[in-house]
Amino acid sequence: MWCVTELRNYLYNRRMIKSVRFDFPIISIGNLSVGGTGKSPHTEHLLQLLLYTHQVATLSRGYGRKSVGFKVVQANSLATEVGDEPLMFKQKHPDALITVGEDRVDAIPEILQMKPDLDVILLDDAYQHRGVRPGLSILLTTYKYPFYKDELFPVGQLRESKANYKRADILVVTQCPAKLPPVEKQNIIVQLKPQPHQKVYFTTYHYGQLYSLYDFNWKYDLHKDTIVLLLCGIANPHELMQQIQQQVTTVHLRQFADHHTYDLHDMDSIRETWSHIGDKKKVLITTEKDAVRLLPHRDWLLANKIEVVIQPIQVKFLFNEGEQFDNDVINYIVWEKNQTIA
Repeated sequence: MWCVTELRNYLYNRRMIKSVRFDFPIISIGNLSVGGTGKSPHTEHLLQLLLYTHQVATLSRGYGRKSVGFKVVQANSLATEVGDEPLMFKQKHPDALITVGEDRVDAIPEILQMKPDLDVILLDDAYQHRGVRPGLSILLTTYKYPFYKDELFPVGQLRESKANYKRADILVVTQCPAKLPPVEKQNIIVQLKPQPHQKVYFTTYHYGQLYSLYDFNWKYDLHKDTIVLLLCGIANPHELMQQIQQQVTTVHLRQFADHHTYDLHDMDSIRETWSHIGDKKKVLITTEKDAVRLLPHRDWLLANKIEVVIQPIQVKFLFNEGEQFDNDVINYIVWEKNQTIA
């Protein structure tokens, strides 16, 4: 597979296959690896940054959906129709235009026709999609497994060779320790070898207030003696696992594949695990991305008296550089729009 990707990149780099460049602000968020870099919370950070000052839309492939073609995500859509991440974005930000479409070259004009006053489109997980050339490309890589230490799949987790990081405008090292030493920051930058045009940022996770799957306004607090069943269908649950282990004595992990669609067999299996982890105070914690895939089973979970709460995850920029990153994004949008006017 990587041979095909490298051939495609060669043809694009040599302009033997041409990318479409829209005269409109388009921001791509992606990675070189097969997943687990924190793409969802970083995309949501951009949504939160822009939503109240700009007309913004997101375009995702809608990984895991059973439908095809271009679709506008509604708050009552199903994850099987539009994908879990786009549905999560829509439910959390109902005023945003959230869309899915595997052919981004065709989808972007549809979005612009649908919303002529749009200011920017966010392309989610589009680093390998060379058909569209974004005006601003943001590449994510993790602190523990940065691309310069990784290998091509199947030996490692890279979808394409390390050298392709040079296409990005901004590099973000994600999932860092909250107190990353400045000397280690500099060491990582040296190993990243950023190009003259590239900026480098570092982020960590901020874990928000737990809230109930059954009532989003109902908040939940953990106690040391609470028994936790952590249910995750995400690429990398270990950071969340460590966060919860710092708050309670006992955590049981039920891990499913990333984007896994929960069926009744899974529910029976989860109920079996739930019944065996103890009779004391217990709770099932899941992610916001998993929650949209559990919602179709809400009544079943209630009937089986399984207390389900959701852990929101946000990104926090280290070294007080969050404002600088935000300004880079907003300044790009202003510049792109001025180019179009000119």
